[in-house]
Amino acid sequence: MGHNKFTVTNDLLATRGQRLSNFIIDLLMQYVIWLSVGVTISIFADIANSSFLKTWIGTIGVLEKGFSFAVIAGFYYYLTELYFSRSIAKFLTQTYVIMKDGSKPNYKSILKRTLCRFIPFEAFSFLSGTAEGWHDSMSETYVVKKHEFEKQKRIIILP
Repeated sequence: MGHNKFTVTNDLLATRGQRLSNFIIDLLMQYVIWLSVGVTISIFADIANSSFLKTWIGTIGVLEKGFSFAVIAGFYYYLTELYFSRSIAKFLTQTYVIMKDGSKPNYKSILKRTLCRFIPFEAFSFLSGTAEGWHDSMSETYVVKKHEFEKQKRIIILP
């Protein structure tokens, strides 16, 4: 028996509310990770009695803080979406990142998706007519509602 071809439809796409929740929750998670890394370095500096690390931590500027946060954000999105097709926020809001044919995105698509998040004002791209950001359109990925996606895929892919 032949298989029908799956394609993402508008009814499967995550809502604006889910996308906003994803943004806020992921931002909070990245901040927690960033603070945890800073506290860990600080504790290590105390244990090792490293005056260099203590001085460095005490004199970190705004640019260094911003850069370190961006590095953590990049790794956060890349690793969670590459391995799980979802970040922690997407897990909580029951959404996935997929390709148009319903497949899991490959490392190139996820890398492109992650790098596009660093485009200035990219977060405002959601203010257009759809609940799609530049990081979605440029990487040709979609964020879909988990349960609706799985139900639709079962119906279409059934032998």
